[in-house]
Amino acid sequence: MAGMSTPLRSPAPGERRIHALNDQLINQIAAGEVIERPASVVKELVENSLDAGARRIEVTVEQGGVKLIRVTDDGCGIHAEDLPLALSRHATSKLGDLRELERIASMGFRGEALPSIASVSRLQVQSHRIGQDLAWSVIPGAEPAPCAHPTGTTVEVRDLFYNTPARRKFLRTEKTELGHIDQVLRRLALARFDVAFRLVHDRRESFHLRAAEDQAGRDRRLGELLGGGFAEQSLYFIHEAAGMRLHGWVGLPGFSRSQADMQFFYVNGRMVRDRVVTHAVRQAYDDVLFHGRHPAYVLYFDLDPVLVDVNVHPTKHEVRFRESRLVHDFVFRTLHEVMARTRPGAGETFADSGADGTPPRPDVARSPAPRPAAFPAGQGSLGLGVRDRAASYRLDIAAQAPVVASPATGAFRPEPAAPAIPADDEDEMPPLGFAIGQLLGVYVLSQNRDGLVLVDMHAAHERITYERLKTSFEAGRVPSQPLLVPVSVRVSPREVALAEEHADVMAGLGLEVGLLAQDALVVRSVPYQLRDADVERLLRDVLADLAVHGTSERIKREIFDVLATMACHGSVRANRRLTLDEMNALLRDMERTERANQCNHGRPTWVQIGLDELDKWFKRGQ
Repeated sequence: MAGMSTPLRSPAPGERRIHALNDQLINQIAAGEVIERPASVVKELVENSLDAGARRIEVTVEQGGVKLIRVTDDGCGIHAEDLPLALSRHATSKLGDLRELERIASMGFRGEALPSIASVSRLQVQSHRIGQDLAWSVIPGAEPAPCAHPTGTTVEVRDLFYNTPARRKFLRTEKTELGHIDQVLRRLALARFDVAFRLVHDRRESFHLRAAEDQAGRDRRLGELLGGGFAEQSLYFIHEAAGMRLHGWVGLPGFSRSQADMQFFYVNGRMVRDRVVTHAVRQAYDDVLFHGRHPAYVLYFDLDPVLVDVNVHPTKHEVRFRESRLVHDFVFRTLHEVMARTRPGAGETFADSGADGTPPRPDVARSPAPRPAAFPAGQGSLGLGVRDRAASYRLDIAAQAPVVASPATGAFRPEPAAPAIPADDEDEMPPLGFAIGQLLGVYVLSQNRDGLVLVDMHAAHERITYERLKTSFEAGRVPSQPLLVPVSVRVSPREVALAEEHADVMAGLGLEVGLLAQDALVVRSVPYQLRDADVERLLRDVLADLAVHGTSERIKREIFDVLATMACHGSVRANRRLTLDEMNALLRDMERTERANQCNHGRPTWVQIGLDELDKWFKRGQ
């Protein structure tokens, strides 16, 4: 029909001979791998600025980065004779030989960013090298020319995808593209606190982050980037062992998110996404996170560059660890112990180690939210530096037996009685204070130096009982229950190999598995606590964990679920009237129990209402 164009026909197999692609097409193909949208350009250019030693980086964009992207830094600059080479493929100053490839410490190293960007935009580079008299400017295909420019480099990208209109059709609205640019810069700003960042869009400043040289400045930037809520509801820690170092901020369980939108993990300064690490973090939050919620964290993981391969993805968003099992265990155990310290009073920590590596006396927090806490590095076990508040008030702990609860009967008794509220001496006041009454048989009311404390007595006692059951369980080998009728499960050859390889591991967990045929396994015994579980599902889940992560906590987690149920049934119930002695015994146990800020299901066990808030309610002093 008239007016209709004939669709392009791809040559049939064998019609076209093998030929070399031209440089322009090669660069555009490379651009398709690394230049997805304007934010990708910003990421590549800002990373180049960081590699150049910049301390100040300004990004200017127009129309969401489609019309203009300009990145200006105060780095070392580029030699005039190197400018044309910088626009050619696989040319870089960051890599010399194979040995350096195995120990990459720079953000970029492939030498593809500038030529790829130049192939889909109008590019200009201006640079003034430190120690040179003149600045120089270059555009693709031309010789460098003198220009006026301070020390540093400016890369200007105009009309992105002007020669590849199909790519422009995939771009979103201007607001959306600007949001991606903003997110990229914020992620880089979290990696480099020592660098100032400024973003300007359509001649209006979007944000300006000044360099942070001390802990106060880093805390301030953290609040500016992630909000004051995260800064107040997070713990800062440092842990170093076995040549690995993990530090950063982990959000308290009560600050969980409905989406995984506040999770930042950096490996040697590079933000990455790694399923091994994600699994380890999630596992560390297992006992304290409400169902369906996601933890918030900003974590920095440093290790020898030779032990991590960053050259596995064009955009460098993924890495591969040489010892992924070791990394998983290190991250999990570190964060697991940090989460274990989320109990009343554990937030009173020191800011830095002393000159001899010992923690100085901690400051006293006036807020119920724990302050960021630094833990000393260089220790084989996590040094939390948390002062034991039980020693800060003069009570005979040995004379206070913990709350006793029988999982079967729910019997609840302290012996002997806890002391009454002492005189007005703040040094003798424990974190949760002393009980003054009970509300509707559900909440314990307590008075501490900050005001009023409300405790959900069932949730608190449930956590105490659960932690004791876990301790008893982990003290010995998992008891096994032989099955009256062994269960056969048809599996793949890969799963058979996994079962044989990890037979000792599964046996140590109380799961006895044997080979029935080339494509079938037989389960002869299971952990005693899981004698009523779905055996086939349990085996398949364990094998799936082993295939993906090289390890499985499935059985242990299933057993802990049973223990959690036992703790729930064995804890004090609502409408149970407690004496003041019983209430105080419960409060003291909470202060000694790991993860006591949340119950087994992730719900908070206590809240603090400060005197300032109470005064505001009653308009005192107004």
